[in-house]
Amino acid sequence: MIRRLFLPLVILSCFLSITFAACSPQDAPTTQNDKNLKLLYWQSPTILNPHLATGFKDFDAARLVYEPLASYDHSDRLIPLLAAEIPSRENGSVAADGKSVTWKLRSGVTWSDGEPFTAKDVVFTYDFITNPDVGSSSAEVYAGIETVEALDDYTIKITFKNITPGWSVPFTGQRGLILPEHIFASYNNSNIRSARANNQPIGTGPYKLVSFKPGDLALYEANPNYWEPDKPFFERVEIKGGGDATSAARAVLQTGDFDYAFNLQVEGHILQQLAAGGKGKILANFGSYVERIMFNFTNPNQATADGERSSVQFPHPFFSDKRVRQAFDLAIDRDTIANQLYGKTGRPTAQLIVIPAAYRSNQINYSHDLEKAKTLLDEAGWKDTNNNGIRDRDGLEMRVVFQTSVNPVRQKTQEIVKQSLEAIGIRVELKSIDPGIFFSGDPANTDTINHFYADLQMLTTGNESPDPGPHMKWWTCGEISQKENNWQRPNYARYCNPQYDEMWRKATTELDPEKRALLFRQMDEFLREDVAVMPIVERATTTGISNTLTGIEPSPWDANTWDIKNWQRQSI
Repeated sequence: MIRRLFLPLVILSCFLSITFAACSPQDAPTTQNDKNLKLLYWQSPTILNPHLATGFKDFDAARLVYEPLASYDHSDRLIPLLAAEIPSRENGSVAADGKSVTWKLRSGVTWSDGEPFTAKDVVFTYDFITNPDVGSSSAEVYAGIETVEALDDYTIKITFKNITPGWSVPFTGQRGLILPEHIFASYNNSNIRSARANNQPIGTGPYKLVSFKPGDLALYEANPNYWEPDKPFFERVEIKGGGDATSAARAVLQTGDFDYAFNLQVEGHILQQLAAGGKGKILANFGSYVERIMFNFTNPNQATADGERSSVQFPHPFFSDKRVRQAFDLAIDRDTIANQLYGKTGRPTAQLIVIPAAYRSNQINYSHDLEKAKTLLDEAGWKDTNNNGIRDRDGLEMRVVFQTSVNPVRQKTQEIVKQSLEAIGIRVELKSIDPGIFFSGDPANTDTINHFYADLQMLTTGNESPDPGPHMKWWTCGEISQKENNWQRPNYARYCNPQYDEMWRKATTELDPEKRALLFRQMDEFLREDVAVMPIVERATTTGISNTLTGIEPSPWDANTWDIKNWQRQSI
């Protein structure tokens, strides 16, 4: 999944399982006791640098170590963390012209190695994220900034290029985690992937890393230098990777071997059966996350001279025709997918912005109509001329590769989609990729969502803050993921429409809240009318939580571990 992104629900779709474990720093799973916390991630973390990550699993693991200036809670309230206070027009920190904001930082904070945290670290983090040689996955969040200045050791001023109503987006939430300058200074360039600190982080957060085996096991211990007194409550945390969503649910809900299970994308009726085990409970909350099927607007089967596939040089042979995209959309049986596979944890939808309510359009709908889909394909010139059951035109058959991550619900969704598409004359090859690879953002691996070397791909993501600006920017022409940006931009579909770009630009400078909300609703409606993407299910983040855990207040706007400093164990 993506934040963001990739990938949406009142809480993020990542999940943690908690127990207490022994305090030896060895590279082995801990044993359960009242001082250890065990989290089970069947989609296991692979990188701990949040600004190189694209999967929720990686944001969750990094969030134990790193912190932003502030973050939004479940009530959309901005909570200060490394900031001493929240800027506002009332306290004079947000400029009346909408072009700058000043943050006062918390003093006395140190990194886990004892070095002081100062405004220079915030400035460095901005420089790092926006350096094109780094290829940060967070770059789009900071693209509207002109400068970030350290006014003194504990004050920074952000000046924007234009009027910016979304002043609170940079340096907040999981895309706002601050990096230590003294650790990363020599890696602020194209050598960043070789930095040991990517997987051996030094942070200001409640825990510090003991050891990490990507895709397997991460061990943490309480940070003795943490700035908040008497926190965290656990001495040791384990994030264990492997298995699948069903076994993760069983480990919390039935056997009690783990305390918190991540992303329980399990069929609804199976999840309810597991919950009867009595060891834990299911937390399912709706927030911003939407499961969607993305079109590749470029040709994954044609390569440039230097070997790049899915290049903007070569448009997709049939998705470039809107009638074809409409036909595919009409073939998607959203009601069956949501009702049979998700139950109470999913609702059918065809829109991207589902929260906050002010940004949700009431003009977007969907239908499932195979006959109309066939008619559209006929009109577009795609017919079965040789009676082999596959539509063709000019010697090209309508065959697609449909990829997603390994997960039982996603594989069953693929089967439903495949059945419908083949009923209208399209041959579908299904591809399932290990989630540790699919969501890794690894520029060297062509099976990632960033490369998108297939015709269709399915994932979940959504807006990562109450301001949908950065998320809707994903669909602009400048955010296309390609070789020249190390495949680190979020427009994996390579969709480009100047009309949409202009709507997004207007929304980024509109200070009137009602007019701005209208613009975002219109943007969602525009993408729907142009069939730029196929949203299918508004997903709840479904987590398994031990009956012994308290203090968990999930937010739809940050990693699942954003409040892990407050988690405690109670006797039952």
